[in-house]
Amino acid sequence: MEYFNIAPVASLIFVFTIITSLYAFYDHSVYGKFMLHPYSVSRGHKVWTVITSGLIHADWMHLFFNMFTFVAFAFTLERLMGSFLFGLLYILALILSDVPTIFKYKENFNYNSLGASGAISAVLFSFILYSPKSGIRILFIPFDIPAYIFGILYLVYCYYASRNSRDGINHDAHFFGALTGLIFTIIFVPGILQNFIAMF
Repeated sequence: MEYFNIAPVASLIFVFTIITSLYAFYDHSVYGKFMLHPYSVSRGHKVWTVITSGLIHADWMHLFFNMFTFVAFAFTLERLMGSFLFGLLYILALILSDVPTIFKYKENFNYNSLGASGAISAVLFSFILYSPKSGIRILFIPFDIPAYIFGILYLVYCYYASRNSRDGINHDAHFFGALTGLIFTIIFVPGILQNFIAMF
């Protein structure tokens, strides 16, 4: 209840994403209704999946990592920017992080995408603008990495992986979600860029 009072939008997103993901685990027909299908969306069908695809996940590990990252940054970010801006950021990031994927795979009938990674990347990168020197811990690395350095490495990796990786992960969504978080925050939070620069 305390989290809901402090960050109501983040709390609702967190709970709803877990519920819909768990439901999809046990009723696989949900995947067909909720997953992003670029071939269909590019032809004006199932357009709502640019939102619903961010509410379901492929498996428990996919859900865990996304929600772990969400909890680490989203509740603090909502307190910093306010509930309205946070909610707007998340929804726009769900949509905009999928747009490049729709164009890239619009002729591939067999391609589908799901998960909240694009929107969560936006949350993370918005947070980095607020607190660029805060420490971010990556699994299996026994020390914190300054957030701004992590951000640079993350963008470089996503850019490279989107062009070379064959691991089935939608790295384009990660990359463009992160850019959405940066651009949105710079536009809608006055002084954030100056604040970011002043911390160095």
